[in-house]
Amino acid sequence: MNDMQDEFIATVSHELRTPLTSIRGFSQTLLNSWDKIDDSNKKKFIKIIEDQSNRLIHLVENVLSVSKMNAGEDVLKKIDVNNVIKQIIPMFVEQYKTRNFKLNLSQDLPPSRLDEDKFQQIMTNLIDNAAKYSDSGKTVTIFTGLEGNSIVIKVKDEGVGIKKEDYGKVFKKFSRLENHLTSTTQGNGLGLYITKQLVEKMNGEIGFESEEGLGTTFWVKVPVYNQEEALRCSRLS
Repeated sequence: MNDMQDEFIATVSHELRTPLTSIRGFSQTLLNSWDKIDDSNKKKFIKIIEDQSNRLIHLVENVLSVSKMNAGEDVLKKIDVNNVIKQIIPMFVEQYKTRNFKLNLSQDLPPSRLDEDKFQQIMTNLIDNAAKYSDSGKTVTIFTGLEGNSIVIKVKDEGVGIKKEDYGKVFKKFSRLENHLTSTTQGNGLGLYITKQLVEKMNGEIGFESEEGLGTTFWVKVPVYNQEEALRCSRLS
């Protein structure tokens, strides 16, 4: 476990260094040469500082999520999956004004037994990922349905897709898949890793189907709420 922690800390330190170096470098340039830099370049440098600051904040938030995953117990309770999805969609509509978001939610869906905050983070990561790696004008569709004793949630995009040789990297820490959108989007390769850990921590499953150039569908299966199981677990806790 210590070796894994040391490796994780070393990788995080490396990932932090890039945005910090950019922020310091462009800040120093502006401070030392303000009168010699034209307004166009000033705006360009400040924009870079803003982008790298956002990247740094996003990385720190994800690292904190990783550290919290094994700290404390999940607060599992009866959750309406559809309601959680409906609550977070307006945030993406506002953030990604050039994308379309479509809901195809089963109206007869039973509740699930989940930690609501963690499930919200799972859906936020998957929907954000789908929108981020889709071109302007494309549609992100969220489906819900029932398969046996599992509720299935699917997030389908019309994006760049995933190369077959990259399938094994999708849920790995700090792994970013190379495509024409990678260079223009913020990311540090922790989102899907965290998502997988959160899903499995709540006795769920996660996977994906993809075709390069046509898009990707991530799916999550979570157990249907079982009152007897919930009572049994509450007695044990």
